[in-house]
Amino acid sequence: MPVVQTPSGPAWRRRTQGARLLRWAGWFALVALCVWCWNIMTQDTIWAFVHDAPRQAADIGGRMVPPRWAYMERLWAPLWDTINMATLGTLLGVMIATPIAFLAARNTTPSLIVLRPAALFVIVASRSINSLIWALLLVSILGPGIMAGIIAIALRSIGFVGKLLYEAIEETEASQIEAITATGASKAQILNYGIWPQLAPAFWGISVFRWDINIRESSVLGLVGAGGLGLQLQASLNVLAWPQVTMIILVILATVVISEWISAKVRHAII
Repeated sequence: MPVVQTPSGPAWRRRTQGARLLRWAGWFALVALCVWCWNIMTQDTIWAFVHDAPRQAADIGGRMVPPRWAYMERLWAPLWDTINMATLGTLLGVMIATPIAFLAARNTTPSLIVLRPAALFVIVASRSINSLIWALLLVSILGPGIMAGIIAIALRSIGFVGKLLYEAIEETEASQIEAITATGASKAQILNYGIWPQLAPAFWGISVFRWDINIRESSVLGLVGAGGLGLQLQASLNVLAWPQVTMIILVILATVVISEWISAKVRHAII
């Protein structure tokens, strides 16, 4: 800390003159960067539309009320497809992610040089691509329908589950595993009695948490043709049926709230 001599004695200052100048230069550079980014973001903006946005929002909001309650009878099947898409996609993702997580964990992988980097690459690749992009690709390959949605959810879930699970494997208590190994137990017995009892709460908690996230994501995958509520939402938006849009949004909201409640209850019971 700099100390400056004054007529009345030494005075403490928090920063030197050079540090203060450097600090102000940093703030100036940050402001200049923000201004530059703002100019790039708004260079193609039509400000007449922006000024008219509140009136347009109020107009659409007025058309969306009241919801078309009778439309609910046509949403039961898409809602069931959405739940199935999230559930089956989560199951498939967890089944694939579990062995990948064991290959990625330092204390369980058979090869730190080959298999672990390969498993980590799969995890990173899965987490890097959004489920909507997976769905777009799969709809182009498999055609529209919930099959593309299930696989898209699974491919997205591999990275999430695999990362959290391999970190949980690496955090297992080594002494318990060493004690079981010292008895001459096989690898299957070490996994069953040494690793799994420590890993089980994290495994089920991660799986349920991912299922809750997938409920939200599967609700909109239909926008790209993957079925479910999103497909009904896209169809209603295309014909400007705003009361139906409101009803679909309410169903999606209720589904997400219920799944969040179920997820919280299950994770609380497990953990």
